[in-house]
Amino acid sequence: MSYIQRVFWVSFTAATTIYLVMVFWTMPTISAAAGGLVPFDMRPFGYTPEEARGFLSALTAEGRNFYITVQQRLDLVYPALLGIMLIVGFQSLFQRPWSMVFSFVAMIMVSADYLENYMVATMLHIGPEAVEDNVVAMASFWTRCKSAAATVAFVGLMAGAVMQMRRRWA
Repeated sequence: MSYIQRVFWVSFTAATTIYLVMVFWTMPTISAAAGGLVPFDMRPFGYTPEEARGFLSALTAEGRNFYITVQQRLDLVYPALLGIMLIVGFQSLFQRPWSMVFSFVAMIMVSADYLENYMVATMLHIGPEAVEDNVVAMASFWTRCKSAAATVAFVGLMAGAVMQMRRRWA
């Protein structure tokens, strides 16, 4: 196995592990602390100011602390690992210019995820009474950007993997 393949599989394994921890532990914990409402990170189409305030109002103090500490710490590492995995995968599966195009999409996804995390932390610290519509709109914008770029990136990665398999079997 080459160095590049090892980097891909190590980053894939680490990112997948963190993702599973978030999906099966942190997000359900946060949702339960908000009366069953979906956390910001899991709303691919964004949220309105009313929805954001509703979530922030429903979220308990313990849930807010858990979101800010445990979830946000995991989400500090996850985007970088995912970005590494995607970029290494694109560089392995595609020739230029497509490897660069898809890598750029991955960088947009990573950047949007970090900006989303920052805005979510801001909303969590501000609270439902003081959070302004423009703050929610910006957080929602970055959530939608992250989701759209992730969709393009994962479709590209799967397409590249299928094309490579077809070349090997042909």
